[in-house]
Amino acid sequence: MSERVADRLPASGLGVLDVALVVLFLLGIYTNYELRLTPTVPIPCTLSGIAGVVLLWRRRDMLAPNHVAALMIVMVVYLAAVFSATDYGFFSKRFTGWMQLVYSMVLGYALFLTVLLSTRLQLAALFLALCLTIVVGCLLETYAGLRQVSDAVRQQIYSFGVYQSDLRDEILYGKVRPKLFTSEPSSVTFAYTLFGFAWLVASPWRWKIPAYLALVAAGLLAMAGPTLLLMVILLVPYYLLLAESDARPHHDWATHWIKAGVLSVVFVAAFGYLATAVYSERITHILRGEDPSFFYRVIGPALVAFDVIERYPWAGAGLTGEPFIANDVLDVYVGSPSYSAAWRFDRVAEVLTNYFWLHWIYLGLVWGVLTLAAVAAWLRVLAPSDTLFAWAAWVVFGQASGAYVGPKTWTVLLLTLALAMKVRGEPVWWRRAVAVPERPVLAGVWAPSPHRGVWRS
Repeated sequence: MSERVADRLPASGLGVLDVALVVLFLLGIYTNYELRLTPTVPIPCTLSGIAGVVLLWRRRDMLAPNHVAALMIVMVVYLAAVFSATDYGFFSKRFTGWMQLVYSMVLGYALFLTVLLSTRLQLAALFLALCLTIVVGCLLETYAGLRQVSDAVRQQIYSFGVYQSDLRDEILYGKVRPKLFTSEPSSVTFAYTLFGFAWLVASPWRWKIPAYLALVAAGLLAMAGPTLLLMVILLVPYYLLLAESDARPHHDWATHWIKAGVLSVVFVAAFGYLATAVYSERITHILRGEDPSFFYRVIGPALVAFDVIERYPWAGAGLTGEPFIANDVLDVYVGSPSYSAAWRFDRVAEVLTNYFWLHWIYLGLVWGVLTLAAVAAWLRVLAPSDTLFAWAAWVVFGQASGAYVGPKTWTVLLLTLALAMKVRGEPVWWRRAVAVPERPVLAGVWAPSPHRGVWRS
């Protein structure tokens, strides 16, 4: 029997500093706050960047040569895609996008290594605490006067993109949706969905599915927003691809797939019911072609992706190449029966908010496939067994987020991969580990380690 990660990793989990850095990293993902070096060059998720750099330094002894080599190949493939894109007049913009992509992948890798050092109980405690904090914060904003404080902070820290559609929220949801110190309500619901799903995967609790559904209900009550329905859809890849590894005792192959298939049908049906029951007004607006947010997030990016693949199949628009295809995007949108001429937008990037389709928009068919293959190969180096679960989660979350070159996109992929490794107990790729943290925290783990962490190859 091959060694399991749980057998080789220190059982004590993360120390105080590492937990604080992970929380700061996730706070950056939650707020999406970005410091701007110039008016056109931001540092995406700046808080995540600060935490990620420190985490990478603290994990420097865990950097495996094959990990780094595979990541460098990914970077080179993406750079080749940048050089292959049409019209070098946009090269500077695309190269900036490439640097942001490298930054985001490195941060995700730092988080990946750190998650592997934690225990499942520790991770579950952390993500559950984040979810409950968001729920309580949203309720306080809605019912206890926290909105004035939140809005004042938002106006100070966000230089652009501050949500101004409260009247629309009252029409569609019957209330103003909480922003809770973020630029828009979708940032709150996306983070809650990610943290809730991470808790589901990390938790070893036998009754976690009912508790997870309670988190879904709490989210629908406290913050509203269709992104929360992805929590239900995400149960499908969990049951199909990971739940069998998490089961005790293991089911046989046939029993697992029958059970997973039936439950997947139930979850899809539940998704449809909740969409029509909870968001009936929103569904009506979508069917009437009166919902720009849904169009820009789901319909529009797919239409643009097919158009770009047809026009520029070799290398697409190039990374962050929205200015290059601005006129094409407008033509595609105007030609769609789901688009309304009354909708207005200032930047093309604002109306392409789906990172799954942005992959194909930025890279076209040929380089889109080549870059995916390179990333997939890197993931297989990180996780020797099947990585399909992480990819499935990545695609689902892509329907609720843009910013392909930002840390959020690659945090989703690498975080879910690390969590799946914790569940499966995959073989480690280093040969020797000596216990790590100086003072583990969370999940009742407080005993100090007799050794300071040193990782040796």
